[in-house]
Amino acid sequence: MSKTANSQAADILHQGRKAFAVGVAYAAALSAVINVLQLIVPLFMLQVHDRVVNSQSTDTLIMLIIVSAIGLVIYCILDYVRALTYQVMASKLVRKLNLPVLEAAISASVTKGISKSGQSIRDLNDIRTFIVGSAISVPLEAFWAPIFLAVLFALHWLYGLVALVSATIIISLSLLSDFLTRRAMKRANESSLQNISEIGGTLRHAEAIEAMGMLPALSERWRHSQLHTQDLLDVVTRRSRAMASFTRTCRYAMQIAVLSVGAILVIKQEVSPGSMVASSIIMGRMLLPFDSMVDGWRQWVLAISAWKNVSDLIEHQAPKRETKPTPRTQGDLTVDRLVYAPPGSDVPVLKGISFTLAPGEVLGIVGPSAAGKSTLARALIGVTKPTSGGVYLDGNNVYLWERGSFGDMVGYLPQSVSLLDGTIRDNIARMRDSDPRLVLEAARLADVHEMIGRLPLGYDTPLGDGGLALSGGQRQRIGLARAIYGKPRLIVLDEPNSNLDTDGERALVRTIEALRADGAIIILIAHRPSVMQAADKLMVLQEGRISQFGPRTSVVSTITPGEKPIAAVKGSA
Repeated sequence: MSKTANSQAADILHQGRKAFAVGVAYAAALSAVINVLQLIVPLFMLQVHDRVVNSQSTDTLIMLIIVSAIGLVIYCILDYVRALTYQVMASKLVRKLNLPVLEAAISASVTKGISKSGQSIRDLNDIRTFIVGSAISVPLEAFWAPIFLAVLFALHWLYGLVALVSATIIISLSLLSDFLTRRAMKRANESSLQNISEIGGTLRHAEAIEAMGMLPALSERWRHSQLHTQDLLDVVTRRSRAMASFTRTCRYAMQIAVLSVGAILVIKQEVSPGSMVASSIIMGRMLLPFDSMVDGWRQWVLAISAWKNVSDLIEHQAPKRETKPTPRTQGDLTVDRLVYAPPGSDVPVLKGISFTLAPGEVLGIVGPSAAGKSTLARALIGVTKPTSGGVYLDGNNVYLWERGSFGDMVGYLPQSVSLLDGTIRDNIARMRDSDPRLVLEAARLADVHEMIGRLPLGYDTPLGDGGLALSGGQRQRIGLARAIYGKPRLIVLDEPNSNLDTDGERALVRTIEALRADGAIIILIAHRPSVMQAADKLMVLQEGRISQFGPRTSVVSTITPGEKPIAAVKGSA
């Protein structure tokens, strides 16, 4: 990771931590005032019992009501402001992290084949839910519990002692409850996540499951997994409910205890009757955050875990690229001693690839399976970071290039064409707000305009879940239109004719010739040789190295019938 990359990730996380710390500090200050204002009701009751009832003074009662009303209005306002503080804090934090987390998740999916987008979204949602929820306030409320304890000691030292013992008991019960349920809860969560992952992965192969009658066997496996998870959850539920009932009973017993102590003190005329009622209310308020301490603590642990996941993702998976857009350019494509080894592997897939292409040249890449053709394609479009060497378009590093401006320069058609949720127009325009004329231009250039016109809603036909199901050839031709949208200067086509019929291949060749005439650099990777007639140069890859490179006619003529690469050129690989 470069120094600049480190500083970018550190800055993003520092801003997130700063936004959280500032919000918590502000909320803590509000909590101090709010906790003091919560003494209004018990103190009001104390004064009513000890002054108003004894003196029978309505003027005193009216004054107490006015002062209490003013205090309660201030309490209401500050409590609302504190809630808004948490909401603003959550909003700022998530907005700062949204884009970096999404970019990092996509990068992890591309480089390691691990889809982290769903988990990342859940982590951000967990962080936001935690901040706007009640758990974040538990430590702040508990921190100010000494205020209530001091008031109880001020009323009488026995009130304070009972409250102190009660808090100790509640905390101990909360910790015991956590000890009894923590491991079981962890096992249940792990089992549940594993079940969801297995079911999700299996359902991606629904056609094979249905065709080969695998559903009954799979259903039985799912049922056993679900029953195991349910058993673990039942253990957690029984233990937590038993401890909750016992804790609640103890809290009621403590209220009886403080009232009993108060009654004895009143009988002995050591305190006033009002203090007895006030002390019960104050102690109940003091014990409240400790009662919810375990639940709150669990939420803190989950939030900290989610933050750690997000931090690790941004620090280690976020692509380290330039942030300043690069102007549209037109120049040579230079691949300089390119080496690429997958993460965690010491064996490179690409081993010192070097070549240069000028604008208007078309390169065909052939070779046996696992020769590194698709890996080279991903390196050419800046998706994978080279282990050493680099790929340069008009002198600009394609991996470091800012992605928005880089997208204007590059078109890519992968082997497996995935169209996104949206209309055909949205997909061709790469999900941008586009000029319809540019969409039509790309569709006509890809010779797919008439096919789109025959669809139910033409360019407004929805795709994705609930949308129109297209054939492989239709998806590939729309993917080609997307690749050449905006007339990019570098176009990489990986198996562009794998789902095309003869007419489709002829149209593809016409498209390539038109793009070449416009000055684009085009790279074709294909097993079927028909499309290679459009190539000016041919490269034969074997085991990650260039075995042959040069004009197409001369490279084909040098391959003898007994050599393996001829299979790739002739389309039998």
